[in-house]
Amino acid sequence: MARILTDIIVVIVVLGVVIFVHEFGHFVAAKSFGVRVPVFSFGFPPRLFGIKKGHFSFGRLKDDDPSATDYRVSLLLFGGYVRMAGEDPTQVHGEDPGEFLSHPRWQRFIVMAMGPAMNIFLAIGLLAGLYMVQYVQPAYESQAVRIGDVAANSPAAKAGLKPGDLVLKFDGQKNPSWQDVELQILTMVGEQVPLVVQRGSAIEHVAITPVAKGSSRIGYAGWMPFMPAIIHKIEAGLPASHAGLKPGDEIVGINGHTTYYYPTLIKDIAGSKGKPVTLTIRRGATVFETQLQPVYTTVMGETKWQVGIMFPRDIIVSKLPLGKAFMASLNANFESLAVTIEALGKILTRQMSTRSLSGPIGIAQLSGQAYRAGLADLLTFMSFISLQLGIINLFPLPVLDGGGIVTLAIEGVMRRDLSLAVKERLAQVGIVLILALTIFAVYNDIMKTVHPY
Repeated sequence: MARILTDIIVVIVVLGVVIFVHEFGHFVAAKSFGVRVPVFSFGFPPRLFGIKKGHFSFGRLKDDDPSATDYRVSLLLFGGYVRMAGEDPTQVHGEDPGEFLSHPRWQRFIVMAMGPAMNIFLAIGLLAGLYMVQYVQPAYESQAVRIGDVAANSPAAKAGLKPGDLVLKFDGQKNPSWQDVELQILTMVGEQVPLVVQRGSAIEHVAITPVAKGSSRIGYAGWMPFMPAIIHKIEAGLPASHAGLKPGDEIVGINGHTTYYYPTLIKDIAGSKGKPVTLTIRRGATVFETQLQPVYTTVMGETKWQVGIMFPRDIIVSKLPLGKAFMASLNANFESLAVTIEALGKILTRQMSTRSLSGPIGIAQLSGQAYRAGLADLLTFMSFISLQLGIINLFPLPVLDGGGIVTLAIEGVMRRDLSLAVKERLAQVGIVLILALTIFAVYNDIMKTVHPY
């Protein structure tokens, strides 16, 4: 129950900030063009308190002066909204120059576009600010795709890939990085992907077909990156220290098998059940073997069979200057945008499962997970959600900003406004579609929770 409450509170904060920034974009643009804005609310009604014409008040407020803006905080804190004078096309409008529909189309376009634009700016700004304080990157992410381990019965195993293989070409892309490959795999469920692989001195041509995995049914290949087993620390009094192993030594093999992925080495030692293991060590230009007998003990809170060896965290933590932080943020958001568009396209063409979509429940669960992982993960997740909100609002659906922008474009080509009846029907269709999508998303979240695999 405590975790559920935490998830709810965190998602309220995340969505509240992201939607508030979206509405703030509409508000600033509207005010700049002289559009009257009777209400700018953080949260949805009922009104709790606010300021109008410099006067602070609680509770419901009479709209006695429509020319003034009521800056309010409302009870339901899932975002906010801006109410502009004359924005409802189904109402009768006069010749009031302060009404939204009285302004030129190019101004209305900017007012509509500023909401999604602010979400995109927020996504970029959050990551850029985070990267200036803490830029965390897996050590292997920018490296070449050398395979460290292959899961049994995985697509990689079925393709005949082996630890130590170097991927020279992935789906036509030469010399890809792990970051490139991992992003593309997410959306390649059921697709046969050609690879060119170097194995020793031989060149192999193989194909891998990622499968859907997990509750979100995203692409899975079953390979892990090359992570050399370079010793970071030796625990005193345990077999590795007795054998004279030192920090900086690299374990290149265990029981005659080459090691390419140190987590597998740890697993093999733990799985020895106390039987001696023979480690092949590289120290500088020297290679030698040593036999160690694991002991069942507790190190760093873990009780298992071990020899007292610890490896460094496989991440790089740094601080980027403003320019590099901005460019890294742009790159991260562009890659996220590309993956999102590709995933949506494949969902629509039924190449990907709709289970990869998340609704309110899923977003709440992911928000809670990000919060528990730390501030950096929470800011990264908020940036992702802000970008998604900006993208979704640009969809050409009635009642979304994108629908309004398309309507303005059509009216611009026609050189006249669409009739009131047409706009009313479009709004009704838009509301029905949004409600249907929301219901489907909630159902999808429930099914993923009940049947996670």
